[in-house]
Amino acid sequence: MLTIWGRASSSNVMKVLWLCEELAIPFTRIDAGGAFGRTRDPDYLAKNPNALVPTIEEPDGFTLWESNSICRYLVRKHAPGHALYPADPRLAADVERWMDWQQASLNRPMTTVFFTYVRIPEADRDWPATHKARAEAEALWAMVDAEVAKHPFLCGDSLTLADIALGPYLHRWFAMPIERAPMPALRAWYDRLMERPGFKAHLAGPLV
Repeated sequence: MLTIWGRASSSNVMKVLWLCEELAIPFTRIDAGGAFGRTRDPDYLAKNPNALVPTIEEPDGFTLWESNSICRYLVRKHAPGHALYPADPRLAADVERWMDWQQASLNRPMTTVFFTYVRIPEADRDWPATHKARAEAEALWAMVDAEVAKHPFLCGDSLTLADIALGPYLHRWFAMPIERAPMPALRAWYDRLMERPGFKAHLAGPLV
């Protein structure tokens, strides 16, 4: 059985958990990271020298880190050619573009806003940096809003790894107590994702 190392509150772990639900991949999860520690233990560093989560481990000892790489690997292994990660090079490139965009563009401002409202004590919050990050994130979400206005999911008519990569941040965007410009298509996309059991189970809970 697949082992997933990482706390359930991690956005990157959430991606892998949701994907496993979509593909019915059996797994066991071991808490690691944050308050659970373990990521600096020698046995964990042997699996993932970054000391971050998630890391997956298979029964034969194979390990892999980086959440988006894990997601691509799991589809290739368990459901090659699945609509989640199409075999067609151009369709796959579209999916990968949004996955890379999540890491390169969306992650930084969303993490700043999330940490301010959820994890940093109020007395220590950097409000100017947070307001700037919120504005940056809103501009980025406007790009997504324009895309999902064209079709039900980010890359077309079917759920893909692009939706899964952005999903944790999308929930946080709507769950945090912040001002948000009206984006009807983005909200409709969020509502569609909320109908999926894996999203609801692993991404849509209270922010911690």
